[in-house]
Amino acid sequence: MSGEIEFILNGETVSASRPAGERLLDVLRDDFGLTGVKCGCGEGECGACSVLMEGKLVNSCMVALGNARGKTVVTIEGYTQTERFEVVQRAFDRAGAVQCGFCTPGMILASEALLSENPRPTEEEIREGLSGNLCRCTGYNMIVDAVSRAAEEGKGLW
Repeated sequence: MSGEIEFILNGETVSASRPAGERLLDVLRDDFGLTGVKCGCGEGECGACSVLMEGKLVNSCMVALGNARGKTVVTIEGYTQTERFEVVQRAFDRAGAVQCGFCTPGMILASEALLSENPRPTEEEIREGLSGNLCRCTGYNMIVDAVSRAAEEGKGLW
């Protein structure tokens, strides 16, 4: 079924004229040019395509466009416009948590989702919160450190 599917994307009401069953990932990249949303595995296993939908972390490769109707979707491009992003980015930089960068947008949005739910997570909770996002470069310790730093430095933002 085709038709206009409206949703709020990074703070703006948008519409997509695609079948409701198409992947949100493809619409974000192809129709809106949001290339921070990566296609890694295409099976919901790697987290490279992560976005926030209604504030919850989802793999956009597993979300049908029709499920976004009327909902709020935030990509890394939208998140970069927030004060919270500045804190997370600074923490990732200081912890050396970015190497090749492919997983970084998903990791940052996973960090936001975690900190929104739990502003003072333990190391174990951070590892659990990031568990849906794969990184082949860092070994995760630097990313866990970055989230811990962001929680500390961003007190009051989450």
